[in-house]
Amino acid sequence: MNEDITCAEVKSRLDSGEKFHFVDVREEWEHEEQNIGAQLIPLGDLPGRLSEIEHMKHEELIVHCKSGGRSGRAKKFLNSQGFTNVRNMEGGITAYLEL
Repeated sequence: MNEDITCAEVKSRLDSGEKFHFVDVREEWEHEEQNIGAQLIPLGDLPGRLSEIEHMKHEELIVHCKSGGRSGRAKKFLNSQGFTNVRNMEGGITAYLEL
């Protein structure tokens, strides 16, 4: 199981222009309200959209949601599907926006 990642680390990496795999598992309306650059795949759609991220299976993949709960479930699901380096952004976008 891979270590989760702090919001501060994600922000630092985004601010430096680093490219990494980043998926938002919130709903579309939430993503429209506040988007920090992650690809949107709502948690409920994830099983049917695995083909979109299959190429990331053995690369670092950071998932986030509003507070960390849904992305925690997404991490467990992706791990069960053979993804080997999924990291949950701790505290979600709520904590990220407080930085």
